Amino acid sequence: MTSQFHTERLREVFAEAAYEIAPSPVPLAAIERTARAHRRRRTAVLTTVCGLLLVPLAVTAVQSGTLSSAGPAALPAAPAAPQTARVVAPGERVEAAPQVQLWLTKDGKHWSTPEKAGQFRSVTDGNLDMSQPGASLQAEPAQGRYFLSGIYHGKGDAATVEIETAKGTVIGTVVRLAAETGWGAWYATSPLPDQTMVKDRRKQGFVRSVTVHDTAGQIIAQVTLPGFS
Repeated sequence: MTSQFHTERLREVFAEAAYEIAPSPVPLAAIERTARAHRRRRTAVLTTVCGLLLVPLAVTAVQSGTLSSAGPAALPAAPAAPQTARVVAPGERVEAAPQVQLWLTKDGKHWSTPEKAGQFRSVTDGNLDMSQPGASLQAEPAQGRYFLSGIYHGKGDAATVEIETAKGTVIGTVVRLAAETGWGAWYATSPLPDQTMVKDRRKQGFVRSVTVHDTAGQIIAQVTLPGFS
């Protein structure tokens, strides 16, 4: 036999053997399990990568939230409007304290308390030296408080009055007539002084000083009571 004959014979044998072998079923379940496992691994990898990418964003968001939680820098409080004198018409009554009235005329300061009505201090009788700055003081009990008042005279736009007492500093109110800028009145209340001060006020000096300021805080008029120079 020739070599070609043997070759052809082998081919026939292999073909017959192949026809006799039944092909095994395709392992679909195994393939599906493998595919699912592959998808799970890919999803886990993507999740990890995304998480790593999101961490800087989250940190930035937290930092941003921390900064913004403090809010904008606090602005300085707006300065309070300067106080000014209360301008009144001649004879206009001002409620200076409970049941205490004060009013001005071109001649001076008038006031009434429950204990004494119709009181008056003049700016024209010569008792006050109107040629230079100064202030006067009247003090009396009224409705359980100490009512303090007086006349000031000096150049400038009066705004506030500060009264220093033995019990502390009191801020009062300035009153003036529309036509008058060189003088006006002031008033305030304070706690009652001790009885020894009431009996010997000149010596003890319950009211120590009276100072009238203009709108810029400069002193227009001032008086220091005896014993507190």
